[in-house]
Amino acid sequence: MRRMSVILFVAAGLAGAGLASFLALSVGEHGGGANAAPITPRSTPVLPVPTVAVVKKTVPLYLDYVGMTEPLRTVTLQAKVTGYLAVQAAGDGADVKTSDLIYRIDPRDYQAALDQAKAQVQRDQAALEYARANNHRNSVLVKAGWVTKDAFDQSTSTLRQAEATLAVDQAALETAQLNLGYTEIRAPFTGRLSRSSVHEGTLISAAGTQLNTLVQLDPIYATFNPAETDLAAIDKARAKGPVPVEIRTNDEGPLQLRGTLAFIDNAVDRGTGTIAARAMIPNHDLTLLPGQYIRARVNIGDRPDALLVPQAAIGSNQIGKFVYVVGAGDTAEQRMVKLGPTYGELVVVDKGVKEGESIITGNLQKLGPGAAVQPKPAAGQSGS
Repeated sequence: MRRMSVILFVAAGLAGAGLASFLALSVGEHGGGANAAPITPRSTPVLPVPTVAVVKKTVPLYLDYVGMTEPLRTVTLQAKVTGYLAVQAAGDGADVKTSDLIYRIDPRDYQAALDQAKAQVQRDQAALEYARANNHRNSVLVKAGWVTKDAFDQSTSTLRQAEATLAVDQAALETAQLNLGYTEIRAPFTGRLSRSSVHEGTLISAAGTQLNTLVQLDPIYATFNPAETDLAAIDKARAKGPVPVEIRTNDEGPLQLRGTLAFIDNAVDRGTGTIAARAMIPNHDLTLLPGQYIRARVNIGDRPDALLVPQAAIGSNQIGKFVYVVGAGDTAEQRMVKLGPTYGELVVVDKGVKEGESIITGNLQKLGPGAAVQPKPAAGQSGS
């Protein structure tokens, strides 16, 4: 027992000596004593940030919809006469203009029928001339008593029959000319063909052989379905004049075409609460095709005094959207904002900022509320 007490005493002494040495070394390292230098706290780094000012301007008011393009006219090309297809003048998918030749059916049978009708007209024209001369001669002779009244009546009847026969011949000639013209299938309007269903040598039937499909591409319809709650705003805009409509094929695509609202249906769909509408869009470059999904923006007016900031300045967290504003003492002040519609790289802020305030647009991931910042005008912004 006494031996154990001695060991514990020795251990305690060694521990005390080690602690004293550590404290002495610590004081020596930090320059303790009267000649020690004072400890200076570290300074907080200042983060340079690009800024832009909140601007106030008049912006257009839009209603956005998802829709689809439709052709103004679509026609199925069919033959009105029977015959073998001799020529396919326009290739599959070709762009054609009004009256351009697309197909030609072998015209020889119909040309022969036309020649026969012409000959029939010439023959009956000669018969009519004889009947007219004979009737005129009998009209003179009957007055002198050289021809009986019955003979004169017969010549008059023959004249009337010859006139009727010639009229029938002329109708047959016109029919033959039409049938010959029907051997050529021409474009009824400017548009684009689809894939041909027939080729040279095919026997075309007048019973309804479908040759091809032609659609008009310029202009083109953009069809969409506004909600019934939007009707009041759209009707108000229509009362002031043509309503502009912009369309894109996707949210960020470069394609943007402009047209005007051309049609709103006369009844709301009770199942969806929407109404059919369409805009007429000039499509001179033929960049739009029927059946494409589009986004339509209907301009229903202007919004004055809208506050705009760059979309790049918008951050988000679990609470909502926010921006960093350069506050007093060049510190970052976080503001929760309520956003409106977007206009290119800018977005409307309905609530949370004021005109002229400096909005931080870069280094957002390094910022926090109260962080010291060094504001610098963003690229393209003039310093003030």
